[in-house]
Amino acid sequence: MVKEDLIIVKKGIHQHSPLSKLIRETFPVLQMSCAACAVSVESMIKSVAGVKDAGVNFASQDAWVEYDPAIADTKQFRAVVQSIGYDLIIDNENKQEAKESAHQHHFADIKVKTLWSVVLATPVAIIGMFFMDWQYANWIMLVLSAPVVFYFGRSFFANAYRQARHRKSNMDTLVALSTGIAWVFSAFNTLFPSFWHQRGLHAHVYFEAAAVVVAFILLGKLMEEKAKSSTSSAIKKLMGLQPKTVFIISGDVVNEIPVSNVKVSDLILVKPGAKVPVDGKVNEGHSYVDESMISGEPIPVEKKAGDKVYAGTINQKGSFRFIAEKVGGETLLAQIINMVREAQGSKAPVQKLVDKIAGIFVPVVIAISMLTFISWIILGQENSFTHALLTSITVLVIACPCALGLATPTAIMVGMGKGAENNILIKDAESLETAMKVDTIILDKTGTITEGRPEMTDIIFVKGAEEDELKKVLLSLEMQSEHPLAEAIVRKLTSENIKPVHLVNFISHTGKGVSAMFQDHNYFLGNKKFLQENGISSDSELTEQLLQLELQAKTVIGFAKNKTLIGIIALADKVKTTSVEAIKKMRELNIDVHMLTGDNEKTAAAIAKEAGIKYFHAGMSPASKAEYISVLQQKGKIVAMVGDGINDSLALAQADVSIAMGKGSDIAMDVAKMTLITSDLNSVPKALHLSALTVRTIKQNLFWAFIYNIIGIPVAAGILYPINGFLLDPMIAGAAMAMSSVSVVGNSLRLKWKKL
Repeated sequence: MVKEDLIIVKKGIHQHSPLSKLIRETFPVLQMSCAACAVSVESMIKSVAGVKDAGVNFASQDAWVEYDPAIADTKQFRAVVQSIGYDLIIDNENKQEAKESAHQHHFADIKVKTLWSVVLATPVAIIGMFFMDWQYANWIMLVLSAPVVFYFGRSFFANAYRQARHRKSNMDTLVALSTGIAWVFSAFNTLFPSFWHQRGLHAHVYFEAAAVVVAFILLGKLMEEKAKSSTSSAIKKLMGLQPKTVFIISGDVVNEIPVSNVKVSDLILVKPGAKVPVDGKVNEGHSYVDESMISGEPIPVEKKAGDKVYAGTINQKGSFRFIAEKVGGETLLAQIINMVREAQGSKAPVQKLVDKIAGIFVPVVIAISMLTFISWIILGQENSFTHALLTSITVLVIACPCALGLATPTAIMVGMGKGAENNILIKDAESLETAMKVDTIILDKTGTITEGRPEMTDIIFVKGAEEDELKKVLLSLEMQSEHPLAEAIVRKLTSENIKPVHLVNFISHTGKGVSAMFQDHNYFLGNKKFLQENGISSDSELTEQLLQLELQAKTVIGFAKNKTLIGIIALADKVKTTSVEAIKKMRELNIDVHMLTGDNEKTAAAIAKEAGIKYFHAGMSPASKAEYISVLQQKGKIVAMVGDGINDSLALAQADVSIAMGKGSDIAMDVAKMTLITSDLNSVPKALHLSALTVRTIKQNLFWAFIYNIIGIPVAAGILYPINGFLLDPMIAGAAMAMSSVSVVGNSLRLKWKKL
C-alpha cells in the first residue's frame, strides 16, 4: 500500500506534502505474551519520527507500519521495540520463515521451563503443605524453589524491569514482585529466624507459594503459545498450492524451470494431474480443471482455447498449453495469500478481561502495599518496622495472582475438552470469548450445507424400456468417459450391483458427450446440444420431466438409443439431512443465516429454499465473500463464517468467529479458530452454547479470584488492628490465596458436566 505523501518532522508536528512516498510494511513481532504487550509495542513504534501510523495485532503477532523511508528506517523500529523487551523481524527476504523459527525456539524454551518448574515446584508444595515442621524443610524448599523463581521465571523479572523503565506495568510486574518478595522474605526467615523469634513472632516461609505461582503462570503461557503455533501454517499451505517448477515451451523444446522465473507471455505446458503454475489463457488443448479453491464448487470446469486458467487450480485428465498473463505476486493465488495474511492481522486485538483487570489491579496492589508500609512506620508504635514489613508483604502474598493466572486457562482447558467430546475443536480463548456474541452466521454452500460432491439423484426411462440392460450400457459408457460427472453415475450404478457390458466403437466427443455401439444399436449420452447435433427426438412426457429437473437446479444428461431419447439422468450436490435442522436451530437463536456460494443463481436459490435460508448470494469469489462479511461487520454485526474449502479461507480469516468443517481442506482448518470434526452443522449451535458457558465460568472464576483480595487485602493491611488488635498472619494470607486457586479450579471443572 503506497500513498503519495511527505512527512517533515519539525517541533513534533508532522506536515504532509505530495513530494515523497509513504510505504507500508508488515513485521513479525516476537515475545509478546498479552494484549497489553501489543499496546506497548504499538505506542513505541508510533513514537518514532517519520511514522505516520502503526498497528500491532496480538493474535497474528504482526505489526504494520506506515512510514516515510526518508526519515525513519526499520532498524529504528527494531531498536525501540527491543528497548521494552520484545523484538521485531526486519529481514525482508525471509520474514515469515524467521518468525516461524523464532516461535518454535520460543515454544521449546517455554516447554522446558514449564516442565522443570512443575518438577521442582511439586515437592516444594508438598513439603510446604504437609511437612513444614520438619527440621530441614525450609532449607530444602529454599534450594528447590530458587531455580524455579529466578532461573525458569527470570523472564517475569526482566519484563517487569523493562516495563518499569517506561513507567508501565502488567501481570509480569505483579508476578515478579509477589514471588520475588515472598522468596526473599522466606530466605531471610530461613537464614535469620532469630530476628522474628526475639520479637515474639514465628518466622514463616512462602517458598511453595512463590514456586507454584511461577509454575502455574508458565503453564498458562505454554498453552497460549501452543494455540498460536499454527498462525502461519495456513499461509504456508496456500503457498504450497503453487508448483515449484513449470514446463516452458520454446519452439520444439520443453524446458523445466523454477516457477519464480516465469515471465508474462511464456508458453506453458500443463500435464494431466498437474497444478496450474500461474494465471493465463489456454492456447491449445482441452481438459477439465478443478477450480474449487476459487469457486468452492466440486465439479471441474471445462477448459479449451481462449479460456482463463488460474494458479493453484488442478488439471484433471487432459493436457493443454497456455500463455502466462499474470506471474509472481500478480496471480489470483498470490492475491488470496496476501488478503488472508492481511485479514488475519487486521482485526483489532480482543483485550482479554484478565488483562483489563490486571491493568488496574497491579498498580493498585503495589500502591496499597507501599501505603501499608508507610502507614505502619508513621502510625505504628512498638515494633512498627516489623509490623510494617509483615503487613506490606502479606498484602502482596494475598494478592499473588495464582488464581488470576488460573481463571482463564483452567476454564478454557475444560471448555476445550468439553468441545472435543462434542466434535468441536477450539484453537484459542478469543474464539470462545466472541462466539457467544454472534448474531450473524455465514454458510458456504458446497460441503457445508451440501454433501460437497455431485450425486446421481434421478434416472428416468421411457415407459416399457428394458431398464436393467440400459443401466448396463449406461455404466459401460460412463466407465470410459473422461467427464468429471461420470464418476457420480458409475458410483451410483455400481452400488446397485449393475455390471458393465462390452461396447464397440466408443467415441468421446470432448465437452459434449460419448457414443458407442452395443448389439448393433447406437447409444448416445450427453448434453442437449450433443443430442440435437445427432438428431435425437424426444417424447413430450420425458421432455417435461427434464425441464422440471432443470428448474430444481440439477444437471441433466440425455441418454438415447439410435435416434430416440430413452432416458434422462439428473445429478446434484445434495443438501445434508442435518443441515435443515441445524439452520432452523440457528434461526431460533435469533441469528441471521446467510449463504454465500460461487455457484450460479438458479442453483443457489434452489439450495437456499430447500435449506430454509432467507439471505443468499451466488457467483461469489473468495474476495467478495470476505468483502460481504466486512460490510456486515461495519454495520455492527458479530459474524461467524462456516466453510470447508480453500476458497473460504479469506472469509474465515475476516470473520469474528471462523468455523471449518472437519472434512474440508487443511487450509480452511488452519485459518479457522474452530473446527467441527463432524460434517454435521448441528455442532455450530453447540459451539455457540459452549462459548456462553465458558465465558460465564471465566467471569465466575475472576469473582472467586478477587473475592479473597477484596476482603483480605484491607485485613492484611491491618485495617482491623485499631479496632481489635487483629493482624492477618502471612501464613493465613497464603492459605487464602491457595483457597482462591482451589475455588477457581473447582468451578472450572463444573463445565465438564454441563449439557450442550
